[in-house]
Amino acid sequence: MNNGLVSIVIPVYNASNYIIDTLNSVVNQTYTNWELFLVDDMSTDESVAIIKDYIKNNNLDNKITLLETDVKLTAAGARNKGIAAANGHYLCYLDADDFWDEYKLQKQVNFMEKKQCAFSFTAYMFANELGKVKGKKVTVPRVLDYKHSLRNTIIWTCTVMFDLTKIDKELIYMPLVKSEDTASWWKILKHGYKAHGLNEVLSYYRRNPGSLSSNKFEGIRRIWNLYRNVEHLGILESCFNFIGYAFHAVWKRI
Repeated sequence: MNNGLVSIVIPVYNASNYIIDTLNSVVNQTYTNWELFLVDDMSTDESVAIIKDYIKNNNLDNKITLLETDVKLTAAGARNKGIAAANGHYLCYLDADDFWDEYKLQKQVNFMEKKQCAFSFTAYMFANELGKVKGKKVTVPRVLDYKHSLRNTIIWTCTVMFDLTKIDKELIYMPLVKSEDTASWWKILKHGYKAHGLNEVLSYYRRNPGSLSSNKFEGIRRIWNLYRNVEHLGILESCFNFIGYAFHAVWKRI
């Protein structure tokens, strides 16, 4: 495990319209001790060709690795493939259509060193399909534990960072369920870890028409399934947590 090295995992599927912006937001980081694993999950567009050209044209063979799958893995499986390849002291995720502030890695590594924590996440803002930032800052709590995370699903995947010297990589692997990211945070927090919030906007969430995250009814169905069939909560406890989830979901978007 390389001291200070940040391993970044990006699952890719038909991201040709956005992947250059996403890659630029990594390459332009002020923190330069990073490695990037792009896991292409059988894209049918030009994503792979664009990524290969980007790596070649920018001489980034020693920093960026493209991993291609030969069976469909879904986002969770693709991330897990990247996690397995990671060599870093720290691990974080970025989605293929989203982007970071140039100081994201530097500030978050400094934050984790100061807090001596295993798990951190940051505030973020939404962007439209063209990458224009819009809406309010999604603020985050100072600390989030398992109990409170059940009713406040504020942790967004692209803001997360883990210290792999403090948390076993085996615990990081994502379960193969819908809303795998939320299920993953709950699994980790249930083991007694706490997620520490850095309340500064360092990531930008591009909301595209037709995406799963923009389908509110699908989101409701998935979170309820997590309560009942993954966490195995009773009806009353599920309802209690769902009310909190619904409140926070609306609040962060208005």
